[in-house]
Amino acid sequence: MESNVTIVSGKNNRLITNYESETGEDNYELQITNVKTDNVIQQKSFAFAIRIINAYKYLRSEKQGFVLSKQILRSGTSIGANVEEAIGGQSKADFLHKLSISYKEARETIYWLKLLQAINYLTDEVANSLLNDCNEICKIIGKIQTTLKARNS
Repeated sequence: MESNVTIVSGKNNRLITNYESETGEDNYELQITNVKTDNVIQQKSFAFAIRIINAYKYLRSEKQGFVLSKQILRSGTSIGANVEEAIGGQSKADFLHKLSISYKEARETIYWLKLLQAINYLTDEVANSLLNDCNEICKIIGKIQTTLKARNS
C-alpha cells in the first residue's frame, strides 16, 4: 500500500493523504487540524475511550461482569463524545454545557473504576492506570471550565 502525503498551509493546516486501497483504487483522506479541533482534551478523551472499550471487552469475556461493564463503557466513552459535541457547540454557553456533561461522566467513570478495583474485577495496576488517566482528564476539563467562566465574568 503506497502513500503520498501533501501538506497545504493556510488558515487551517491540511493533511491530504493519497493511498492505494487493497482493491487498487485511489483513496484520499483530508484531515483539517486547528486549535479548535485538534487539542489535548480531544486526544486524551479519545485514547481513554479506547482503553475503556478494551476494559469492557475484558470484563465481558473474563469476569462475566455484564452490568458493571456496560456502566463503565457508557460513562467512559461518553467523556470524549461530549468533548466532541462541545467542540461543535453553537455558542460559548453550549460549549461550556457539553464540557460540564463530559466532566460529570468522567467523575462517574472514576466511581465505576474504583468499584471494579474494590471487587477485584480489575487489577490494581490496570485500575490505577485508568484512574490516573481519568483524573487527568477531569483536571483538564475543570481547568477549561474555570478559565472560560473567568473570561465570561
